[in-house]
Amino acid sequence: MSRARVARRIAAGAAYGGGGIGLLGAATVGVVLAEVQLAKRSVGNNGAHAAPPRADGLYGGALAERQDGAEPLRFAMFGDSTAAGQGVHRARHTPGALLASGLAAVAERPVELRNVAQPGAQSDDLDRQVSLILSDPSGWIPDVCVIMIGANDVTHRMPATRSVRYLAAAVRRLRTVGAEVVVGTCPDLGTVENVYQPLRWMARRVSRQLAAAQTIGVVEQAGRTVSLGDLLGPEFAANPRELFGPDNYHPSAEGYATAAMAVLPTLCAALGLWPEEERPDVSRREGFLPVARAAAQAASEGGTEVAAAMPTGPRGPWALLKRRRRRRIHTPDPSPLPN
Repeated sequence: MSRARVARRIAAGAAYGGGGIGLLGAATVGVVLAEVQLAKRSVGNNGAHAAPPRADGLYGGALAERQDGAEPLRFAMFGDSTAAGQGVHRARHTPGALLASGLAAVAERPVELRNVAQPGAQSDDLDRQVSLILSDPSGWIPDVCVIMIGANDVTHRMPATRSVRYLAAAVRRLRTVGAEVVVGTCPDLGTVENVYQPLRWMARRVSRQLAAAQTIGVVEQAGRTVSLGDLLGPEFAANPRELFGPDNYHPSAEGYATAAMAVLPTLCAALGLWPEEERPDVSRREGFLPVARAAAQAASEGGTEVAAAMPTGPRGPWALLKRRRRRRIHTPDPSPLPN
């Protein structure tokens, strides 16, 4: 069965309450669990990681003076350890800080970052994280959000339909309050250096399958996705010492910068700030596709954006596939948030 068809089935199951489509077949569970135990002995510290640095704060604060006290853009991060910045020691190296700084530079406006991502989180934790942001007593509502989730769903064998359902519900809640939402889909777990065959092949297959299904669920809620799997896959495989952190599992500062460079153009485009036109560029193999085909293609090609599109066809809703040009991000340490 093609990846597009599998993704469509998972997304349909998520939308209509199905729960039986898992990420791994029952016949492979025994060998996979054995390989997972071997990998855990080699990767990191069996989960005993230092807390990620807290990067909440104001970025581009000097821009407020130039803009006569312009209100900061409100930016929220949700997700798992990757969204939190596990594996680096300085706040400015976390993906939230990198994206907030890049967004401030493009918008020429300060950006206030709040990050509620939780190391170890699976998609069922997104409801709590979204509630944490939306229940702020000051009435703080984000203008734009980034969600990075999925790796723990794969390693804990959460059924893909449940995973996508939780993610779609979080996107829907955020869109309902007027926030733009960008989701960095499930990374390619087959690139982790100390994960061996056959788990490496299975991890790559199921993580891309989940990424495609996530894309369908997000686009149906009027969000946008950016594929991280294939983007980071070859680069991590070729440069594991540089792009993986000390635990050999989470990205290093350079690894997070690679991911942030892929997400930033879509983050800015969601706010109408990116200079490129929305029309597809045929020379860059961009275009309108049925959403399942766009999702499957994006899952195999990192840095690819998928967003809802107006055209419709006989195979359901369509999506716009974009390959935006990346820019290097230079990030200062954040100014602390006021009490």
